[in-house]
Amino acid sequence: MGVFLNRALEIGADYIATGHYARVCRLPDGRYSLAKAVTEEKDQTYALYSLTQEQLSRTLLPIGEYTKAEVRKIAAEAGLATAWKPDSQDICFVPEGKCGDFVAARSGRGNEPGDFVDQSGRKLGRHRGIVYYTVGQRRGLGIPAGKRLYVREIRRETNEIVLGEEQELWTRRVLAGGFQFMAVSQLSGELSVTAKIRYNHRGAAAVLRQGAEGIECIFEEPQRAPAPGQALVCYLGEYVAGGGTIL
Repeated sequence: MGVFLNRALEIGADYIATGHYARVCRLPDGRYSLAKAVTEEKDQTYALYSLTQEQLSRTLLPIGEYTKAEVRKIAAEAGLATAWKPDSQDICFVPEGKCGDFVAARSGRGNEPGDFVDQSGRKLGRHRGIVYYTVGQRRGLGIPAGKRLYVREIRRETNEIVLGEEQELWTRRVLAGGFQFMAVSQLSGELSVTAKIRYNHRGAAAVLRQGAEGIECIFEEPQRAPAPGQALVCYLGEYVAGGGTIL
């Protein structure tokens, strides 16, 4: 978004507009924040949590006030060929949904075979490259075992994938770095929020507080498989309080 806005300003534009399902709001204290879209099942605020105050002040999100059916009707009335195009189910720029191949091709790493291990370091088998796995995954491991195993941890430094049982995936504490505040300017003490640990997570009650290594999010109930690299996005009602990267 930053590159898009910078280029727009260079050519004399005052604002940029995107088709995300979200709303930009100015709060009574003058801060800008994102608010959830009118149609919450289409809401995309989770993906936009990192926008700065300057970027928010110059961003227009016109379809956040409409349902998908209303947007399709407007597009049809305008004669747009995409009015009845089926909804995309995958990342739009990843061919055939092959995320691992996409990351490996552009990073030049991550697809080297390595070891599956348990928490003690005992070798359980071989994996085909860390880019093809995610925390919480069970399918496609190819490990013959008398119990169900899941990806518990990905160790990039040693190219190892740690496997464990279902109960080992659940935790109440999530640590996030690079936290960007939005509806609030900073964290003072503890803040009660609704927090999401992945795009399709429904959100759960939690408390934010400053920790030694980053922002700590303590959930009221354990959450399954928070994955490093995913976003932790926190809400105050319909507004985005802020978000960061899970460590």
